[in-house]
Amino acid sequence: MNLVTLLPFIVLIGAMFLMTRSAKKKQQAAAQMRDHMTPGTGVRTIGGMYATVKEIGEDTVTLEVAPGVHAIYAKNSIGAVLEDAEYNRIVHGAGDDLTIDTPVVPDDASSLTLDKGDEADAPKLDLGKKDEPKADEPKADEPKATEAKADDADEAEPKDGKGDGEAGAK
Repeated sequence: MNLVTLLPFIVLIGAMFLMTRSAKKKQQAAAQMRDHMTPGTGVRTIGGMYATVKEIGEDTVTLEVAPGVHAIYAKNSIGAVLEDAEYNRIVHGAGDDLTIDTPVVPDDASSLTLDKGDEADAPKLDLGKKDEPKADEPKADEPKATEAKADDADEAEPKDGKGDGEAGAK
């Protein structure tokens, strides 16, 4: 066989070897991380829930998800074992620096709306679309040249502007 013919197969086998090797390394790191769990450690599950480890079994772990609320999870569902400082910062908000210059976003939009007393001070915005008439169109205050009064009642359009096949026609 020719070397050019074997080259795609060699590259494919090499890529598969590298992918499986990196996946095995990730699995070993995750297993080692789960082995370092101890009761009282803060963890994050793969679903994104933060909890405290209470008991560790062979394949399961009991987590306290809220004070007095315990849940049993598979060890494989633990996504990260957190350091105490990081867990307390995330869950309890301990150590948050409130002197940051970033704006505070409210939890709801009620603070973004105007109160009744503020309505008098607020300028009124006209959100209607106002287009300038084109050169070939007459202005709104001028009568259209095509409008002609019909002598016959059958030919006249109703005063409400609705014609015979339109929605809301009588």
